[in-house]
Amino acid sequence: MKDNREAAVAAAVILVGFGIVAFFLPRVMLAVGEFSTVAAGVVAVAFVALFFLIFWARTWWQQRRGRRNGG
Repeated sequence: MKDNREAAVAAAVILVGFGIVAFFLPRVMLAVGEFSTVAAGVVAVAFVALFFLIFWARTWWQQRRGRRNGG
């Protein structure tokens, strides 16, 4: 039960963090887009990729920690 609660809290923190970044993402993209439209596209792709990468890394870390603790 404790693990489920910790996972839910961690997921909520990650989602809120990404929500805040997503709120400012259009402004960031417009600012970067004045420099280069390709760079603005890279920022958007990096944001989406980072979202999945963080959840993947968290899952990987939890599985690794479980093996070390005999799980």
